[in-house]
Parts: sequence; C-alpha cells; structure tokens
Amino acid sequence: MEVPNACLCFLLLSLLGDSTGLEITSTGPTSIEKASGESVKLDCMFNLSPADSGPLDIEWSLLSSDNQKEDKVVILYSGDRAYEDYYAPMKGRVYFNSADPKNGDASINLTGLKSSDSGTYQCKVKKVPGIHSRKMRLIVMVKPSKPKCSAEGLTQEGKDIVLRCASNEGTKPLHYSWEKTTDGKVLPASAVMDTNGGTLNVRNASASASGAYRCTATNRVGTEECILHLNVTPPPNTAGIIAGAIIAVLLILIIIAIILFCCCRARHRKKYEKEICNEIREDVPPPKSRVSTARSFTVGSQRSSLGSMSPSNLHEYALKPQYDKIPSSEEDRPPSHTPLPPPTAPRMAGPNLSRMGAIPVMIPAQNRDGSIV
Repeated sequence: MEVPNACLCFLLLSLLGDSTGLEITSTGPTSIEKASGESVKLDCMFNLSPADSGPLDIEWSLLSSDNQKEDKVVILYSGDRAYEDYYAPMKGRVYFNSADPKNGDASINLTGLKSSDSGTYQCKVKKVPGIHSRKMRLIVMVKPSKPKCSAEGLTQEGKDIVLRCASNEGTKPLHYSWEKTTDGKVLPASAVMDTNGGTLNVRNASASASGAYRCTATNRVGTEECILHLNVTPPPNTAGIIAGAIIAVLLILIIIAIILFCCCRARHRKKYEKEICNEIREDVPPPKSRVSTARSFTVGSQRSSLGSMSPSNLHEYALKPQYDKIPSSEEDRPPSHTPLPPPTAPRMAGPNLSRMGAIPVMIPAQNRDGSIV
C-alpha cells in the first residue's frame, strides 16, 4: 500500500521538528507594569535537545513602534560570551539572570527603570537548526511628583474659593482627592470636588470653611500629597476704606495748597524788595556839597568886591593871583593847609566910594572857613 506524497511530506516535517527540540518554556505574563527606579526581570526559559548541535545565540531587542525604523538590540550572547553593554542607553543597567545562559535561562534583569525603557521586548533563542522567540510588553510608570496646592479667588466670607492641586510629573491617569484634616475632617457642604482636574470649589465660603486641607495625587504606582491652610476672613469695611481715601485726598490737596501759597508769597516778597531798591524818593533832600558852597561863596565875594572897587583899584586887583581853580573835591586840597580866604580889596571910606560912583553893597558876615553866618 502506497502512502500519498502529501502524507509523506507531513511526516518528514514532523520528524524534523521533533529533531530540533528547541522551545521556550516561560509561561509568565506578557505585560508587566513597573514604577520608575525599580527593577524588573524578563523571563525567557528554554529547552534544548541533543539534535540541536549548532552554536547557541541569544538576542534581546527592543522592537520599534514604527515599522520603518530598525529594532534596537539590547543584549547578546554569542560564541559562549555575553555582550551586556551593547545598548548605550541601558549600559550598566541590563545583564543576564544566569552566569551561563547555555543551561536554559536566557532571562535578563533591567535595573533603574526609566520611562524611556517602556516598549515591547523580544527574546530570540537560536541553535541550529532550531529557532524560537518570545515577546513581552514592559510599561514603566512614573509615580506622581509632589503636587502643588494653591487657592484662587478672594478668601473672604461670601466669596467662591477654588482650591487647586496638580502634579507636574506622573504617568496618567492621575487621581486627585481632597480632605479636610481639621474640624472633624468634614468638607464644607457647598464644596464640589473634581477628581480628574484636582480642584475643590467652595461656593459662598463661610468662616467654618477655614482650616487645613490635604490633597492626594495617585496613580497605579504611587501617591504624593500636599497640605493647604485656608483662612476665610470677614469682608472688609468698605465705608471706612472710602472715608479713609477721601481724607487722604483732602490732606494731599491741603498740603499742595500750602506749598503753592508759600511759593507765591515768597515770589511776591522778592518782587516787592526789588521795586523798593529801584524807587527814587522825592521827599529826601539831596546830599550837601562843600565844594559847591565854597565855589558859590567865592564867586559872590569876588563880585561884591569888584562892585565896591574903584577903577583905579581894578588894575591892581588884576595883577594879584586869582583863585580861578576851585578844588573839585576835598581830596584835591593839600592835607596840611587850610583853604585860603578869598582876597579882599582895600577898605575905602563910604564918602569916597560915593564920589567915585560906586553903589553900596551889604556884605554878609563870614566865618574863618568862609561860611555865611
């Protein structure tokens, strides 16, 4: 009885597959979630058979999410040697779990996990003529960073106050929760909480809303919290503020008016003093001049003397030195001499003067310095 060709081929392939004997026996989860900074073990256990006579090669690679990019080889075992520093971003953080992977343990350990380590890893075991692989999904989650608590709006009675809580880092989804840690740990009745946005809206706040509040940020790998102290104050005295503002404005205006008045007064005083200095008073007599008095006296005396002289005495008078030059000031006079009196004509009897045709003239009495008495 002849065996059909198709059945013969199937039998041969089955025998060939059994002869390789290479298989991966790990049955653990194919998706792992870990927090950043932690360590993880990626299992890859395998079995060999005597038929697998070729060299053993183990390759771990990080598969690219983009088909157009190449996969990144993380660690290698080839030629009875491990290459653990093959991938620079994981240098010093990845190594084989067994010192001799030929014994059937191709698992690796990855320490100091980072968010960039997330991805799909493939373990490929090759031993001619057999080859087998296994894929695992690693998700590195970042726990929430310490959130920041703050209050928005006027913290006064009757106002709406919004309490906010947010973490800058952390793998989403993040969950926020608010609780009051004082006064019985009961939130105000008018408070509305948003667990996704991290807000607590306290409407129409009252004095009882004052106290300490705690916000907790949570995700699947960790939690962090912050504390906020809320102090709700009474509304301010609006009438008092307005009155104070008006009084302050009035004081400022008064000060400005005083400054302007002082400036105008000082300017007017300065102008008045300047006009007084330039004014000529008509009721003040002119200063006396001794030079003018002496000159007028000398000229008058000479005229009187000439009028009382006879024609025979004029020639003699003309030959005598005359005091034509009158000193212009007291400085021109000799310091050691007193002024000389004007020359006088020789006295003649009254009857003789009448015969000669002279006109009698009365001469006023004089002092030695020439002043009229």
